[in-house]
Order: sequence, then C-alpha cells, then structure tokens
Amino acid sequence: MSDQKKETTNKVKHLDRKLKQTEIDFMKLIEEQNVQRVLKLKKTRKNNILTGIALGISVLSIYGYSMYAVKQEKFLDDFEEPAKEEISQSQ
Repeated sequence: MSDQKKETTNKVKHLDRKLKQTEIDFMKLIEEQNVQRVLKLKKTRKNNILTGIALGISVLSIYGYSMYAVKQEKFLDDFEEPAKEEISQSQ
C-alpha cells in the first residue's frame, strides 16, 4: 500500500511543475489543429448526410414512379377480353 501511495505522490509532483512557454505554445498549436480537424469532419459528415438523403429520395422516386407506371398498364386486361367475349357469346 505504501508503494501505491508513493506512485501517486510522484505523479502529483510531476503534474505540479510549471509548464514552459514552448509546451504551452505546442498545446495551443495541437488544440488549433484539433479544432480544424473537427470542423473538417463536421463538414464531411454534413455532406455525407445530404448525399444519402438525395440518393434515398432518388431511389424512392424511381420506385414510386415504377409502381405508378405499372398500375396504369392495361395490356394485361386485354388477355381477359377474349374470355369475356366467349362467355357472352355462349349465353
């Protein structure tokens, strides 16, 4: 237990030291680079979402139009016309 306490004491002493100006400048530089990276990722994420929405709308539009076009087709109704005529003639 005393070893563990000794380790934490050493860590605290290490963190209590005053930072040099070069270290502070380096931290500011890294922070600025991180902010730029985050902004770039946000822009990329936004563009990806917009692209996904556009593709989804396109797919749904094509699907909807296909269903609408098939619904209007009358060529299958023509196959039943001769059968109806035969039934009416036989009566």
